[in-house]
Amino acid sequence: MIRGSPAPSLAEAGAALRAGTLTAVELLGRHLRRIETADDIVRAFWAMDPRSHGLAAQADAELAAGIDRGPLHGIPFAVKDMVDLKGLATSNGSRLPNRVAEQDAVAVQRLIEAGAVPLGHVATYEWGFVGPDPGLEHPPARNPWNPTHITGGSSSGSAAAVAAGMVRLAVGSDTGGSIRSPSAYCGVVGLKPTWGRVPQDGFWKIAAELDHPGPIAATVQEAALMLDAMAPGTGAASRLEQGAEGLLLGYARDWFARDPACDPRALAGMDEAASALSLAGARIVEVSMPDYDLLEAVGAVIIHVEGLRIHGAALRDRPDLWGRMAVQTLAAGVVLTQNDLAAARALVPMLRGQVDRALDGCDALLCATTLSPAPPFSAFEKGAAWTPMRTLPFNVTGHPAMSVPAGLAGGLPVGLQIIGRHGDEATVCRVGHAFERATDHAAARPDL
Repeated sequence: MIRGSPAPSLAEAGAALRAGTLTAVELLGRHLRRIETADDIVRAFWAMDPRSHGLAAQADAELAAGIDRGPLHGIPFAVKDMVDLKGLATSNGSRLPNRVAEQDAVAVQRLIEAGAVPLGHVATYEWGFVGPDPGLEHPPARNPWNPTHITGGSSSGSAAAVAAGMVRLAVGSDTGGSIRSPSAYCGVVGLKPTWGRVPQDGFWKIAAELDHPGPIAATVQEAALMLDAMAPGTGAASRLEQGAEGLLLGYARDWFARDPACDPRALAGMDEAASALSLAGARIVEVSMPDYDLLEAVGAVIIHVEGLRIHGAALRDRPDLWGRMAVQTLAAGVVLTQNDLAAARALVPMLRGQVDRALDGCDALLCATTLSPAPPFSAFEKGAAWTPMRTLPFNVTGHPAMSVPAGLAGGLPVGLQIIGRHGDEATVCRVGHAFERATDHAAARPDL
């Protein structure tokens, strides 16, 4: 039996904290009790932050003194183990010697300054590459909807911890879909901001020009509030209540529906999502998108070349400490040259412009996050397996993109992806919030 109820919403917890019917220390205890038993199934948490009790007590003292830091004050959150937490070793899911962080990542610092309480590090794929790799130090996180299925990655523990009700908020990072794909697979909200919106300081990198730190949360509102703390001035939560009325949304249906890998159940979920937004007052038009294969190829070249540049020396020095899947990813960079990298980078402005043209006249775009639900672990027994997604293009172009729960396919979640103009996270979140209100998908939670 799982002891401890799922983490309460930010609104519920915040009201209770300010009414004096709940303390931040008590709220922390609720989270820890949930983690104590739920994590036996999910395997999301790897290390706990010893500062959490002190920071929760500080939040109580401040609120009692009339110091209110905002909606995250006293709220616990989890952090992907590729992101520095002061005093903890950042393992990156690797067997290489860990480095104890001397300070928090900038985005984590900002969350703490907003009164939030860090719980600790959660699972990731090795160095943020592919997985799940069962041969590493930590067992991979498991999908709360069905523990025989993967979570997706590389922000695997972040999405799993939120889906399992251990936290409402978690920090992730996204180089090719690492916030959005596990969010889709686990039925939670994952927001990849505009490139550069959240500082990368204290986040371990794969390819800086594609890396996007960002939030994973139980609802769009909570993700937006979290992003506003991680990147002050973003205004992600500023227009949530405006609804979908009057919006023009481009539906990139052909971009994924024609792919043979597209699960018919996932396609049906996307069509139903577009219909729900139409009924909520938006106008839906089909739009054409850039060549997906070209976008994916450009992103892959950058990841492989930059990944090998960053990690090549460590791989040569201690190959015995690397997992097979990460080695396979890095090996792909051996056959690529700096000319290949330059050619890929030269295509980025054109591809970014093509996505901008798809957005021309539209407030946001809609498409699938992944083309199927989470595959089982058994699909990875012989090594990395291909999981069809539509996420990497927006790392290449830097547009903000968010995955929101869009129902179940065979008992497992699928996600609707919402893409906005550069710097316009507010509209992305407005659309996502309107979709949440028009459906009951965000309320669905796995039965642990």
